[in-house]
Amino acid sequence: MAETRPYIPWDMIQSFMIDTFVAYGIPLEDAKICTDVLLESDRRGIESHGCNRFKPIYLDRIDKGILNPVTEYEVVKETPTTLVVDAHDGMGMVASHKAMKTIIEKAKKYGMAMAAIRNSSHYGIAGYWTSMAVNEGLIGISGTNARPSIAPTFGVENMLGTNPLTFGLPTDEDFPFTLDCATSISQRGKIEYYARSGKDTPAGMVIGRDGSAMTDSPAILKGLTDGTAALAPLGGIGDELAGYKGYGYATVVEIFSAALQAGSFLKMLVDHDENGNKKPYHLGHFFIVIDPEAFCGLETFKKIAGDILRELRASEKAPGESRIYTAGEKEYLVWQERKDKGVPVGEAVQKEFIAIRDKKNLPYKFPFEQ
Repeated sequence: MAETRPYIPWDMIQSFMIDTFVAYGIPLEDAKICTDVLLESDRRGIESHGCNRFKPIYLDRIDKGILNPVTEYEVVKETPTTLVVDAHDGMGMVASHKAMKTIIEKAKKYGMAMAAIRNSSHYGIAGYWTSMAVNEGLIGISGTNARPSIAPTFGVENMLGTNPLTFGLPTDEDFPFTLDCATSISQRGKIEYYARSGKDTPAGMVIGRDGSAMTDSPAILKGLTDGTAALAPLGGIGDELAGYKGYGYATVVEIFSAALQAGSFLKMLVDHDENGNKKPYHLGHFFIVIDPEAFCGLETFKKIAGDILRELRASEKAPGESRIYTAGEKEYLVWQERKDKGVPVGEAVQKEFIAIRDKKNLPYKFPFEQ
């Protein structure tokens, strides 16, 4: 379907977001990192985590006092191949960037490395961090826990976060293999996108406390917050569609994100205390970097990975289907489409940008205002 939303050029939206983050108290170099992470989502067409989340997930939380604009990055424990960091409720993207840079160097020296971060906040798309490794000719793996959203199989209470388990693998093609997806059927960001777009959530993605499917997007967002709605795990509700698999993977991510760094988990990851007062989320993340040179060598790895992907795409297609994709390919194609155009923004985001600009007296006039 042809894009009807207006575009904002990449250089303009980048400058605007950096200036806005700085106006909210984030140091300039940190603001550049945060902006790049968010815009990478839009470059890939993952609009649930791009500029759509700029205000509600970051700016509003700074305003509420539950997200620190200045990130205090504390190394809690470090060995030649491991790293544990406390982000002290600062910008998760800033802490993650520093941790990834550290373990990338460790992996280059020792073959593998891993980091865990505690007391952090939303770190953007997990695929950004695996791509940092891929860009250095390395394999990247990452995951994070999140505020409770997923009900365990045979349950209706939101207990686990959407908990992505993400892989980035270098190949000899124009794009890497990047598997970046939640362990739920959908993620909260997608439902936020539906709500902002005035759309219902497809039936089967969310269950209410009575076990029935919910489709009203604003009601779902409210229910995910007050505990009256929960996302189904990847696979579906119950075990008929193997929802236990998504439930199991979500639990693995929860354990890795919390237990390796003695952090918060499950119902501890809410934005309010027992008295209803707002508080930081205290999220946990983990990152693994592997150097193919320590195994068969980078070029051999890339060639075999590429061969596997090419054979998959060349396999017999289902009737009526013209193409088989491999993970990361669609995102690459979106970038080819958008790289010379910019970021398409809907009416809700347009209004947010204007309000932010006026509130902070920033010198911008957007294309959609002409």
